[in-house]
Amino acid sequence: MPKKKSFIKAPAPQNPVFSLIEALFISNPFKAFNYRQVSKLLGINDKVSKALVNNAMESMTRAGTIIELNRGKYKYNPDLLADKILQSSIIGIVDMKQTGKAYITGSELDEDVFIAANNTGHALNGDKVKVHLFPMRKGRKTEGQIVEVIERARSRFVGTVQITGKFAFLVPDDVSIPVDIFIPKESLGNAKNGQKAIAGMTDWPEHSKNPFGEIIQVLGDPGNNDVEMNSILATFDFPLQFNPQTLKEAENIPTEIDQQEIAARRDFRSIWTCTIDPPDAKDFDDALSLKKLENGNWEVGVHIADVSYYVQPGSAIDSEAYERGTSIYLVDRTIPMLPEKLSNMVCSLRADEDKLCFSAVFVMDDNAMISDEWYGKTIIRSNRRYSYEEVQTMIEGEAGDFKEELMILNGLATKLRDERFKKGSIAFHSQEVKFILDEKGKPIDTYIKEQKEANMLIEDFMLLANRKVAEKIGRKTGETKPKTFVYRIHDEPNPDKLQKFSEFLSKLGYKMNIGSRKGLAKSFNQLFDQIAGKGEENMIESIAIRTMAKAVYSTVNIGHYGLAFQHYTHFTSPIRRYPDLMVHRLLEWYMQGKASVNKDEYEEYCTHSSEMERKAVEAERASVKYKQAEFLVDKIGQSFNGLISGVSKWGIFVELEGSKCEGMISLRYLDDDFYYLDDDNYRVIGQHYGREFKLGAPVKIKVKQVDLQRKQMDFVLDEEPLTHNQESLRTTQARRSSGYKGARY
Repeated sequence: MPKKKSFIKAPAPQNPVFSLIEALFISNPFKAFNYRQVSKLLGINDKVSKALVNNAMESMTRAGTIIELNRGKYKYNPDLLADKILQSSIIGIVDMKQTGKAYITGSELDEDVFIAANNTGHALNGDKVKVHLFPMRKGRKTEGQIVEVIERARSRFVGTVQITGKFAFLVPDDVSIPVDIFIPKESLGNAKNGQKAIAGMTDWPEHSKNPFGEIIQVLGDPGNNDVEMNSILATFDFPLQFNPQTLKEAENIPTEIDQQEIAARRDFRSIWTCTIDPPDAKDFDDALSLKKLENGNWEVGVHIADVSYYVQPGSAIDSEAYERGTSIYLVDRTIPMLPEKLSNMVCSLRADEDKLCFSAVFVMDDNAMISDEWYGKTIIRSNRRYSYEEVQTMIEGEAGDFKEELMILNGLATKLRDERFKKGSIAFHSQEVKFILDEKGKPIDTYIKEQKEANMLIEDFMLLANRKVAEKIGRKTGETKPKTFVYRIHDEPNPDKLQKFSEFLSKLGYKMNIGSRKGLAKSFNQLFDQIAGKGEENMIESIAIRTMAKAVYSTVNIGHYGLAFQHYTHFTSPIRRYPDLMVHRLLEWYMQGKASVNKDEYEEYCTHSSEMERKAVEAERASVKYKQAEFLVDKIGQSFNGLISGVSKWGIFVELEGSKCEGMISLRYLDDDFYYLDDDNYRVIGQHYGREFKLGAPVKIKVKQVDLQRKQMDFVLDEEPLTHNQESLRTTQARRSSGYKGARY
């Protein structure tokens, strides 16, 4: 009987051609190629070289590097591929773009990894994924292919139902979801064609282009204000109502304060106290008190609603507050972290009502120099509820209730602010657009909300309390290690981002000193003074904020770079932020002399809180973007003044004056020349005549079209048609300014 031949894998020949072919197969691990396709992809055209490729692939097959699927078609050996992917893989988060391409962020690499649209697999925006990295190519960005979805960012999607025959699709509102959800007819429920709904993903078969899903909730008809706002909340996975058990617990909370509890607290009810908030606010979680001491110093109390007294750990209210993480402020409504009975009534520091607080009390002189501080549980009674506008009119000279007390507080706040800036705090500015809505929630006008001195009065005392509470727990005393605490941290800016920002400013005529932390802070503050009131003010401030790191919660204290504080936390808003509630509990725990809590456990709480804060900000921005689009939807063809807020290879972004609506002028609408992006100089420029559209430049536009569901606005330039002589003159001037010497064809 003849012996059975044993197959022994030959070692892969060491030849540059083999390396190139192997790199090609690794870069396309799930595709099959014949030798002609491989030759073409490698740029090989002549017959002799193609024959070498064919011979090499046969040798690689014998070596087991590639396997033959069918006659002449080869694929990388999956057994070897597993090792290759393991050796050259990363884990990160998907940042999906509207076009279907993606970038992987948050990995151990110092740069984002590019993923082509055909290499994203079944991943969606926000998913945690494993990525196989392709071999680096000179001059190319790091690129890869998603090979595994480790964790879904979401399983529910909001969109519009489109029914066709025996099946349907849900078209997601979120433009970062580039695929529609397939809905079998039996999974439609009561949804009708064209309605807004929430679909849950049930499956995504391996060879299916679309995920499968089922309708789990019908929201209603598009365009209805409540439907659209609920759609935004559902898109970011925020609940549309409180759990029944949470509401039941809230209803059982007494409104009367127990006399024994009052007796156990420091009583501030006889001391002048006030709240200052927006005119439409209902959740007053901070108050200020002022008392002159016999030695001439001032006792200033920063009183914060004692939510921790009413919300006990492990309760249904506490569990849901933690899951929500924060209150959400959409254009037309507040989605509170706590049930209304707590947020607007029991805990809210309403005027002429006794309220329980956790307070930070400071003794300071006329120069706001602090000589003593005290922290503890209190009871207060606010004498007056002010709006920012009321206080601002008094600061500007008008008469008003308790004006003397308010002016003393404002003088002390001003000195605290001046000292903070001397030590390197950066005065970041931002403008906020507000809408005037009709009874149906439709925007009929807009205005810009400005931060004035009355806002800063409150802000500076809140910053003081937050800093001092963090110092009390976080400062090292002797050999004692600081106890686990929840900090609000802000890291140093990325040096590359700073350098690019500095170069960008230099092209606009501004200078930055980025050589030191103190010099940078001074440069930022000088810059904000220089651009105040100018056309490019908002654009530069927005880019400046994006240049900086994002502030987050953490048990690891690295300080707050923007504020120039070594210790900082969030203590002052427990009605609307869960981290503040944690800080209250920890401060009381440690003041009772108890041991440090588990660091890993609280770091997990911090990570969750930071993530919920990020989602809330995105939801709030989405509601603003929707209202901006809705504001323009009936203004098609109307003209507006704006500023160029961005440039790309697709078009010119323009932000309108007043409403801050941002839309794009597509380059295909500019038909007087061929325009291209000059990325280094932040402009789009005409190839033949040199006409330019530069970041920050004023421009007049007409509204071309508005897509409400995608919150997208398309603009065109609003220009009077030029006469022949005007056009010739402009062309000549443009040629001279650009150094144009005649086009070559």
